Amino acid sequence: MTNKNPYIQICNRHPELPLFLQYWWLDEVCTDWDVAIVYNGDAVAGVWPYGVEKKAGISIIRTPLLTPYLGPYIFYPSDLKAGKRDNFEHETIKALLEKIPAAKVWSVALHPGLKQVGLFKEKGFDLQSKQTFIIELGNEEAAFANLNEDHRRNIRKAEKELVIAEDSQCLRQLYDFQKATLGGKKIGVFYSFKQMQSLFNAAAKRNCTALWVAKKEDEIQAIIWQVWDAHTSYYFMGAKNPVANSKKALTALLWHAIKHAMQLNKKAFDFEGSMDPGVEQFFRNFGGTRELYLVLKKNDSLLWKVKEKLRG
Repeated sequence: MTNKNPYIQICNRHPELPLFLQYWWLDEVCTDWDVAIVYNGDAVAGVWPYGVEKKAGISIIRTPLLTPYLGPYIFYPSDLKAGKRDNFEHETIKALLEKIPAAKVWSVALHPGLKQVGLFKEKGFDLQSKQTFIIELGNEEAAFANLNEDHRRNIRKAEKELVIAEDSQCLRQLYDFQKATLGGKKIGVFYSFKQMQSLFNAAAKRNCTALWVAKKEDEIQAIIWQVWDAHTSYYFMGAKNPVANSKKALTALLWHAIKHAMQLNKKAFDFEGSMDPGVEQFFRNFGGTRELYLVLKKNDSLLWKVKEKLRG
């Protein structure tokens, strides 16, 4: 018995659901998935989509590839008093967890803002925290003034040197740039170009994505992939051309994406974070607020523990 069909209806009725929880996104990034749903009377109180995986007979619930956040989403009643929101969230997430099948291994990154640490600890999860930077969007002039001076200088210079345009035909170049960049750091790319293209096409069909390309004299300097939902725009992926020499291109592209998010009337821009010190500083200099998000971890499988030890 699956909850996919009622969940599709919920997604269609509630466009405010975050992008990475949308049924079509899950279709693209998961081999199979299902969702826990909790009701408050006739109204939906909360949902928690999850991927369905088994490896070597081990049941696994984890954040899929090409997906920064997953986990629960709460539908707060419009007449709920502010002092009761935390309790409503706690009880709804508790009920959702009871509806998710038992799994030996968990590794799920939650959306920023969920802070039910006590509940997750009570349910036996180990908790890790990661960070992102989020800009609350509003006035372009104020946002530019909030940038680090080096970023402002690079953006001004880039305006004279680079041409930025949307070009979905450059997705393959972005994939190749990613492989070259991550390969230099001895980090693998665990998704294929075919998966990347299929996800881009699905998002483009729903008008929630853009691929921005910065060129200098017809040579691509850098590319970023931007996605968005009803509330937030996300820096989803990006990379510099490994043979180009522009240090300004990524800064200029991200500023372009932030301005585009403002034009779309989005409320926030999420850099999706990084624990790499250099990348963290680069994001921090855009003037956003540092936000922590939780990663639920559990490993009750001896075989998986051995596999992780060998991998690490």
